[in-house]
Amino acid sequence: MDYPEFKGRTAMITGGASGMGLLSGKKLAEAGANVVLCDVSKEKLEAAAEEIRAAGGSVLPLVVDIRHYAEVEQAERKAVETFGSVDILLNCAGGMSGRCCNCYKSFEELPIEVIDWGLDVNLRGAIYCCRAVLAGMMKRKRGVIINFGSVTGEEGGGGASLDYSAEKSAMRGMTKSLAILGAPHNVRSCCVIPGPVLTRPGMANMKTLLGRAAETIELVDFILYLCSDKAAFITGSAHVIDGGHLLVR
Repeated sequence: MDYPEFKGRTAMITGGASGMGLLSGKKLAEAGANVVLCDVSKEKLEAAAEEIRAAGGSVLPLVVDIRHYAEVEQAERKAVETFGSVDILLNCAGGMSGRCCNCYKSFEELPIEVIDWGLDVNLRGAIYCCRAVLAGMMKRKRGVIINFGSVTGEEGGGGASLDYSAEKSAMRGMTKSLAILGAPHNVRSCCVIPGPVLTRPGMANMKTLLGRAAETIELVDFILYLCSDKAAFITGSAHVIDGGHLLVR
């Protein structure tokens, strides 16, 4: 699909230096959007930004730790100062705390600092980002917020993924609430719930009805659709994209 409406709009993307965040940024930039990539890795951000610039895209890389509201707020301000608005927010940053902290213990033995990392990045950080951009979107009478859930939040997860399941299932409720709050101001919110995606090799082994994991572009194409004017009547909804993973018994 062509998305001429993205030209001149600005997308703020957390976890923007890799995976679905980075590919979403590239595709939005190709469509003419200004892209604000937020991530904790300066080195990866600079490489990602250079790649987008080399392709003719407009990009602003910002080192941001979404666990700290002051940094998130500053990123939103810098985006508005540079491009005039934030029209799209993609809350891509996140990950299972045990894997990201290299601590594969069962929940009852998981160190509290590992659980806190998951709560801060997967839930608190997403809430912070929504808080930072929402007032501006409401004032400008335009905006789209995409939150990322996970099939783990749909099916539950024991062991080291219990906290991750709770954090990701919360994205449904937050999305609905944002949709209710934003509707009178033409601000939409949707939740994307990925199953196995080939952003990591381990995902390839997860079972699906279709017998494979998704290519990253298969998720990103749908995300761009939700952000576009073609999806102007879609808000408050959660969209499972899992190749039938939840149906496998």
